[in-house]
Amino acid sequence: MRVGVAAVLAVLLGAFAAHFLLADRGYVLVNFHDLVIEMSVPGLVIVLALAYLLVRAFVALARVPRRWRASREQRQLERRDSDLTAGLTQLVEGNWARSERLLTKGLKQATAPLANYLLAAHAAQLQGAADRRDEWLELAQGIGEEAATTAELTRAQLQLQGGDPAAAVATLKAMKPENAEQPAAIALLARAYRALGRSELFALLPHLARASLPPAEREQLELTAVRGELARHDLTAERLAEVWAQLPNELRGSSALVAERARALARLGSGDDAERELRGALKREWHRALVESYGEIRGADATKQLKHAEGWLKAHPDDAALLTTAARLAMANELWGKARSYLESSLAVSPSPEAYALYGDLLTQLGEHEGALAAFRAGLTLVSPTPALPLPPSRSLAPPAREAERQAQG
Repeated sequence: MRVGVAAVLAVLLGAFAAHFLLADRGYVLVNFHDLVIEMSVPGLVIVLALAYLLVRAFVALARVPRRWRASREQRQLERRDSDLTAGLTQLVEGNWARSERLLTKGLKQATAPLANYLLAAHAAQLQGAADRRDEWLELAQGIGEEAATTAELTRAQLQLQGGDPAAAVATLKAMKPENAEQPAAIALLARAYRALGRSELFALLPHLARASLPPAEREQLELTAVRGELARHDLTAERLAEVWAQLPNELRGSSALVAERARALARLGSGDDAERELRGALKREWHRALVESYGEIRGADATKQLKHAEGWLKAHPDDAALLTTAARLAMANELWGKARSYLESSLAVSPSPEAYALYGDLLTQLGEHEGALAAFRAGLTLVSPTPALPLPPSRSLAPPAREAERQAQG
């Protein structure tokens, strides 16, 4: 529509101009030094129009190389984007060798190939080619300082995934201090320390709150760090108090850590303090870790401990962990029949390797070696997917109900 209107206006304007120009074409004289040019007004208009078109043609011609280069770069960019998408698709689908080829095709002259190099390093790692992985990461580091940091973090991540946490720690420790404080670096270092079982994990505890970790994993790392510190063979009462004072309030309130602290107190000879703390914690929150710890620590009065456990059983009669704890305390009081009853009830509610192991110890104490062997085998069956060798019926564990009936008859 707009083109049609413009064409009509152009025709009308031309007709109007031609009417006046043909009636009187006018006269134009140009005198420049010794050069004299004479022409009519229409001739001057035509000359000016031709001059304008000629200038435009020269400008367009001069821009051809630049436009050609821009077009070539655009095609290369589109091709790289296509290779990146295809390479990522192949990486996800498990075609790692093809993915690596697509991701690195023609990238040495590229201006921003960081993503390609990092993904290619992943593809090389999945093929078990650590040397090629490091080559791609070296190229990524050469792009710039920011890219170098990203490449080093990727290197540490891949080393950790490849089962070499010591190399990951070395990579992270070699980073600049300001880069080592990044959330991703802290998270990787914590994972590496956990894999190595290193005590340095506890030193990272204040930094874990800002590490790039899922909440559940961060909580598990915090628990692992504190547990490792509390389980040290050289732990002293002073160090225990110091460690506990360093923890944030939310960790000191963790039932799992309260249970670990109780075990540590008991090892240091403060079983009474541990028993009181566990009873107080169980009043605040009924938690399996607290229940299990209560059965493992020993206060000055084991009989009183057993009475507390039996009192809790009235409110939690089907708690397998509490039944096992009651059995431990009954064994501590040498009440073998009561311990047996509690263990068989626990196994009937929820079999566990720990309960079977304790049951095997109890049967060994009672001289029932075949039954003890069957209990140990049953516990191993829960730990390993490989089924235990079947025993003859006469040697298998008696069901809890039958065993209770046998005890009653005895």
